[in-house]
Amino acid sequence: MATLMIQGTTSDAGKSTVVAGLCRVLARRGVSVAPFKPQNMALNSAVTVDGGEIGRSTALQALAAGVEPHSDMNPVLLKPESDRGAQVILRGRVHGHMDALDYHAYKRTARESVLAAWQALSARYDVIVAEGAGSPAEINLREGDIANMGFAEMVDCPVVLVGDIDRGGVFAQLVGTLALLSESERSRTRGFIVNRFRGDIALLEPGLDWLTERTNKPVFGTLPYLQGLLLDAEDSIGRSGRVEPGATLKVVVPALPRISNHNDFDPLRLHPQVELTFVGPGREIPAADLIILPGSKSTRSDLDWLRAQGWEEAIRRHLRYGGRLLGICGGFQMLGRVVHDSEGLEGPAGSTPGLGLLEFETRMVAGKQLRNVSGRLLVEEVPIAGYEIHNGVSEGSALARPLIELEGRPDGAVSADGQVMGTYLHGLFDRPEACAALLARCGLDAPAAAVDYREHRQRELDRLADCLEANLDMRAIERMLNR
Repeated sequence: MATLMIQGTTSDAGKSTVVAGLCRVLARRGVSVAPFKPQNMALNSAVTVDGGEIGRSTALQALAAGVEPHSDMNPVLLKPESDRGAQVILRGRVHGHMDALDYHAYKRTARESVLAAWQALSARYDVIVAEGAGSPAEINLREGDIANMGFAEMVDCPVVLVGDIDRGGVFAQLVGTLALLSESERSRTRGFIVNRFRGDIALLEPGLDWLTERTNKPVFGTLPYLQGLLLDAEDSIGRSGRVEPGATLKVVVPALPRISNHNDFDPLRLHPQVELTFVGPGREIPAADLIILPGSKSTRSDLDWLRAQGWEEAIRRHLRYGGRLLGICGGFQMLGRVVHDSEGLEGPAGSTPGLGLLEFETRMVAGKQLRNVSGRLLVEEVPIAGYEIHNGVSEGSALARPLIELEGRPDGAVSADGQVMGTYLHGLFDRPEACAALLARCGLDAPAAAVDYREHRQRELDRLADCLEANLDMRAIERMLNR
């Protein structure tokens, strides 16, 4: 077994994509490889083969490696519920809720889960490609670190540092990060990858030579900016979408403060007839054919945010003019009459009035529902598949008109006039048949063929791997893995 860790100078430097690309390259070469992220803070998550929950970017890396995602691949997942607190998930299971200071003290215990998960993976795979979190040079978080150099030192693995040249200052990023590391950490940092380069590489080479001379460490490669690369994001929404010539269906999604699993909308970003827009705080709410209320880690507080932003009034006006409304998971819960959280599972205990557009109520209960499921979209009778990640239990007469049947049971609801729909299912646009049927129901005339997002992921992972093969010194990478 060998472990290589990819760390970054900043968040969004490209660690996740580099790990995914390396997993695909190694898998194509016949290597038994698995991804590993000791600690992740993200609201985009996935259900694992063992019924646990991990960060979605790690699940994507498992797909790149050609293996089933497992809770051991991301032993610590933090799902923010406020600016100071998060739900703590250890090896796929909810452990509790902690504020930042409590978790910082708890990291010594979390370290045991990280080490046990890494050891379990090491027994099953020949190579582990690990991913850091944020930057290893966060001085205030160094004590008890399990996400970056703390893990690398614990298992004694080499580290490659990634810097993002697209945001500028890449030499300061790399040299500055190295300067803030301890002597042993600098020693295990074997070299660099420069990510997202645009332009003539000849203009960059003098800087790369300087970097090698200054640090006595090699640059393993410069990765070009991959235009249009769209893979499941770790957490940030990133670009709001792209407007295709001929786009006829306008879809608007509120960028909730605790929006979760916004990768649900990636297939819509790619659809040639859809104009997708995320609307953040303080922005005017545009006219739309379809409004989608997304998943939320804190449904009640995000409901309060919606009202403060004027979304409730905008939604009612949208419906009066014949628009469609779809709620997914937490967004579905918002459509009902009230959301109860008597135990304070997602914030302060209490109840919050919903939008009252469907006749049901939701109670937050301990014991998260985690399942990969398949079934059919009712009325159109087309196959649909995805996953469920939620705490709430919904009850009411509206559920007698379900949107979907999953594993033989009803899910979601549809209003009598068909304008308002909701479901607990994530991933409902991933299959082209279901995507086309849903968009047609929401007003898209003569829908074109939708993108099969499952096939899209595979093509993008191969494109990413091809890029790494062409631009990285893979012999040097494999030497670090003792292969």
